[in-house]
Amino acid sequence: MLKANKLHLIGIGYRPLGKHAQEIVKKADVLLASSRLHEVFKRYAEYEAVKERITVINKVPETIAFIRNELQTPNPKPRTVVLLASGDPLFFGIGRRMIEEFGKERVAIIPDLSSVQEAFARINMPWDDAFLISLHGGPDIAKRRKLPYEVKHIPMLLENHGKLGILTDRESNPAVIANILMTHPHPVPPLEEEGTIILHVCEHLGYPDERIWTGTIKDAAAMTFADPNVVIIQKSENRSQKSEMKFGLREEDIEHERGLITKDEVRAVTIHKLRLPQTGVFWDIGAGSGSISLEAARLCPGLRIIAIEKEQERIKAIKANMVRYNASNVEVLTGSAPDALLELPAPDRVFIGGSGGNVADIVKLVADKMTAGIMVINAVTLDTLNDSLASLEKNGFTVEVSEVSVSRSKIVGGKRLMNALNPVFIVKGEKAENSAAGK
Repeated sequence: MLKANKLHLIGIGYRPLGKHAQEIVKKADVLLASSRLHEVFKRYAEYEAVKERITVINKVPETIAFIRNELQTPNPKPRTVVLLASGDPLFFGIGRRMIEEFGKERVAIIPDLSSVQEAFARINMPWDDAFLISLHGGPDIAKRRKLPYEVKHIPMLLENHGKLGILTDRESNPAVIANILMTHPHPVPPLEEEGTIILHVCEHLGYPDERIWTGTIKDAAAMTFADPNVVIIQKSENRSQKSEMKFGLREEDIEHERGLITKDEVRAVTIHKLRLPQTGVFWDIGAGSGSISLEAARLCPGLRIIAIEKEQERIKAIKANMVRYNASNVEVLTGSAPDALLELPAPDRVFIGGSGGNVADIVKLVADKMTAGIMVINAVTLDTLNDSLASLEKNGFTVEVSEVSVSRSKIVGGKRLMNALNPVFIVKGEKAENSAAGK
């Protein structure tokens, strides 16, 4: 009876192999490693016994093709394929890709410590409260994979979390990271506060020439560091109330034309209806002051937000608000919908705060581009409400409507009275991936 071959991912770099990993390596029919990990494995006691069975492959597609051939070749006795990985293969590593390619039942993983875990241990700093990201996009610049976060997001991430652990690569290196923090239009916090942001760069962890460097972002910006390395950024504990707050900007906190802003209460309901994802693309059409974009940016730093607005004064306000609140994941597009939307990437979420009377055309364009997702339209007039309902239903969206009526207290003649604001209809359209537009 033919038996299935199996792939074992074994992490190396920081500790000797455990008993189980030793047994698997010794009986492996073939071991795969990149050039870098092959050099690392030479320091292991097991190397001499298995070195004739090691195949060095540096490119991931070629590694996958080799493994697929091994796993699909029938054998009376199951063959054991070992892929040596760096640290913990499931921590921003090759483990996810191998499981996606070959399935959980064909892959077994024995991790080493992760490089980030080692880095925090080297500087004696707890890491259970750190936000961890990878900027490692791959060695081939032309084929670099899209990552949830980029270097430009670091100021906002630091603002939101106060402590970051970052896997770097040659392109997104410590000096580049430090320069982003130095040159960001509204540094977080102000650079004149000496020692407020501290960088730790952990070079060549696990190698004989390992080095730990600690200093300011100003010093790091002018330096060169050995690759691979891990960067830890620590912000002082003196964090302002504004930096602690993730949601709930007030109208007076946001630069805007008088009266032309989504009211606080309506904004809260709108954000809730959008059910924003942490990553993906969000269009804010008729962005006005950018209040919805700002709240979304602070809640979801990895979300790509495109604020579309045609009025120059409002665009200036959006940009000023972006600087004030470090909304580095917001892009401003000048133009009118739907024409301004034609070349944009497909959205996962859409908010329409102003349509210029083009609701039907905008909804149609969104429906054609959007695979699945949510669109929210705020309507003040019954005409806009009716147009929104008709357009969403015609284009295959499941629709629900909420009416938000807000009254705020004010003092008149020494008495507290309630003053009603204009009601707003919040129209939510949801499109499932397999829905068909009614065309």
